[in-house]
Amino acid sequence: MAGVCNQCGLPEDLCVCGVIVKEQQKIQVVIEKKKFGKKYTIIRGFEKEVNIVELAKKLKAKFACGGTGKEGRVELQGNHKSRIRSALIELGFPNETIEIR
Repeated sequence: MAGVCNQCGLPEDLCVCGVIVKEQQKIQVVIEKKKFGKKYTIIRGFEKEVNIVELAKKLKAKFACGGTGKEGRVELQGNHKSRIRSALIELGFPNETIEIR
């Protein structure tokens, strides 16, 4: 038997807490230069309910790059500004909440 979600009270297989959390995000994507002029794609604005490490792992596999997820943000090696919006939409984040600078 499936457990019950602590936040919404629904069975875990019917829980919608993850979807609601993703819809309330204000995600910002910026490109930063770090050591030796290397470019990094920084994705920030996630709340604590989103598993940053798991999200970073999925994005790193999708873009075939290195990176990390820490302190409420995901850092990906390289400039992925042109493809990041579609990747985040595939992961369940609404298009309206994604801001690319």
